[in-house]
Amino acid sequence: MKQACITDLLGISIGHYQDPRRPTGCTVVLCPAGAVGGVAVVGAAPGTRETDLLNPTSTVNEVHAIVLSGGSAFGLDSASGVMRWLHEHDFGLSVGPVRVPIVPAAVLFDLFVDDFVQPGGSGIYPDADGGYAACVDAMQNPTAALRQGNVGAGTGATVGKLNGPQCAMRGGLGWAALNVNGITVAAIIACNAVGDVVDPQTGAILAGARTAPDSLSRLNAVTAELDGLSASGLQAGSNTTIGVIITDATLSKAQAQRLAQVGHDGLARTIRPVHTAMDGDTLFTLATGKNPAPIDAMQLATAAAEVTAMAVINAVTHAQSLRLGSTWWPDAGEA
Repeated sequence: MKQACITDLLGISIGHYQDPRRPTGCTVVLCPAGAVGGVAVVGAAPGTRETDLLNPTSTVNEVHAIVLSGGSAFGLDSASGVMRWLHEHDFGLSVGPVRVPIVPAAVLFDLFVDDFVQPGGSGIYPDADGGYAACVDAMQNPTAALRQGNVGAGTGATVGKLNGPQCAMRGGLGWAALNVNGITVAAIIACNAVGDVVDPQTGAILAGARTAPDSLSRLNAVTAELDGLSASGLQAGSNTTIGVIITDATLSKAQAQRLAQVGHDGLARTIRPVHTAMDGDTLFTLATGKNPAPIDAMQLATAAAEVTAMAVINAVTHAQSLRLGSTWWPDAGEA
């Protein structure tokens, strides 16, 4: 196993958009020439687009981008802007005389932060123009893929909301990559979980629910729940961790789907609790097929789970604290 870089993946470009008016944004993983896609939706309250198309029994074999966005269901509009960019550049599935870009997407709920910007919500969400701007960023900024923390879909992310959003900490967006026997496997994750984010090696809580809005003391969400603390005051779908596992391996749709499923093991190692009724946890896979080397399915799955866990950790350790009025979401480094 060797450390790798997400920019090692040929045929993939990653860009971000942050709305200057409030903490929200979107991230695009572009594969204009097409890549085999897969998906695994495990959270109970997802917000997604075009996921049925990725079923191994569906006809279309390749996709041209994946969009990760804030803004809850409103943020799905950002995928329309990605479609527009791809269409303008003549990328997409050939259907008769036209090319139709295939752009699956998933969203996370960052509207708790929005409510602290303006009670009742500002009405500001990642839209089609934001998705288009993320494509421009991907193509014009070679280092955009390396950015982590509160960028793109992770701009308004928070984690650890069992004790209410005012006692949460900062989430964000992170990536990680490994090279296993010459095959690169990477993950880019936007972590906005209701649960705590923990170090899988030590069990230490890196970012999570706090005991009070002005305290850095961790609550330990799992222990608190088992001791009887209820999360019934939180709304279904009001959190969510979303991401993309990317590899240069040559995979079938069924193998890509399997990789997305196994990637959720990486979430389970680092987020506690995970896959709850309040989360819509969704992972995609993109397999570019640029590497003709034979695959070892078990090695590939092991790497997928590992890079997913590493990306979650990077998402919170690169995040920066946020204050809106009297409300404070500290980052992992402030503990």
